[in-house]
Amino acid sequence: MTESDFTTRLPARLTTRESITSARRIVIKIGSSSLTEPSGRLDVERVHSLADDVVTLTRRGCDVVLVSSGAIAAALGVLRLPGRPTDTAVQQAAASVGQAILARAWSRAFERHGRITGQVLLTESDVIRSETYRNVRSSLEALMDLGVIPVVNENDATATHEIRFGDNDRLAALVSQLIGADLLVLLTDVDALYTAPPKEPGAQRIDVVADASSLEGVSVGSVGSRVGTGGMVTKLAAAQHAATTGTATILTSAANARSVLDGADQGTFFPAHRGRRRSRLVWLRFATRGAGTIQVDEGAAAALRTRRRSLLAVGIVGVDGTFPAGVPVDVAGPDGEVIVRGLVAFSSEEITPMMGLTTGSVRRTLGERYARPVIHRDDLVLL
Repeated sequence: MTESDFTTRLPARLTTRESITSARRIVIKIGSSSLTEPSGRLDVERVHSLADDVVTLTRRGCDVVLVSSGAIAAALGVLRLPGRPTDTAVQQAAASVGQAILARAWSRAFERHGRITGQVLLTESDVIRSETYRNVRSSLEALMDLGVIPVVNENDATATHEIRFGDNDRLAALVSQLIGADLLVLLTDVDALYTAPPKEPGAQRIDVVADASSLEGVSVGSVGSRVGTGGMVTKLAAAQHAATTGTATILTSAANARSVLDGADQGTFFPAHRGRRRSRLVWLRFATRGAGTIQVDEGAAAALRTRRRSLLAVGIVGVDGTFPAGVPVDVAGPDGEVIVRGLVAFSSEEITPMMGLTTGSVRRTLGERYARPVIHRDDLVLL
């Protein structure tokens, strides 16, 4: 996949809270707990309120993409399930029912303003493969050009553990990268990030998180709500991903959405990083998972870790999985820890006879075409 595959609108790289109101392309992620009542049923009033907020933004000239959780949660009540099911098949069945409920609710909420919504259901494989990556981006751009509000969700009705994003916070960050969003808004059931759990005495709101070092000593929970899958950890990871790709992030509650977008000093702000990172390397780090794993010896591991060298066949000691050339593959050291991820130049079948051979030996035994790095250093990202 070439760098041009990732060329898209460049984000505004907002670095101050005051600049939030200048955002013109915004991704808003709303969590399950913020869209459902305590009983587990969809909170239609909250859906309508958020639709009102989005329409206000579009009237300012903003493009807005919604990443909406809540499909499984919306089905809990009608299916009489006591909580989010743990069985994969039941989860998929609930998602199938809930997606229809959720899509209908968003459609009706925006119809009051004469606006049309378009549902976009994704699985992780849609952003791992170059063809579908470009197709998703083109689809979202076309919807926005037509004045449609895209409502994005993971396709839980068909996704399995192996092809899941894992949570919609990560999905929202990926969508932000796809469309070059200026701002990512993560709406949850707490109004900001705090120095400790908000209910604890002395917990203080964190206004700005400039980088990961700002969070030293901060107690961050990892458990999601009764109806959701994410927690604060996934939101911080999404904010880091967004900042790296040039998109600022604001984390706050759904109730504070309108005031925060109007510039109120609420929530926690994550400024966009100023420096540009190569989009392909950011995609490799955040958007993908390896299609297989290449094991290397200690010498190759050290070269990858400290000297950012290309991966040569001589350092390879094993290959796990079956994969074609050109896909993302993880590279692990002798201890099994993944060191880098990169776009592999050869298929798993081609790599096997190359293992342990010097470049000269590869040239003599297999031919000139194979006398090149298995993964070039320009196609590697350190994990």
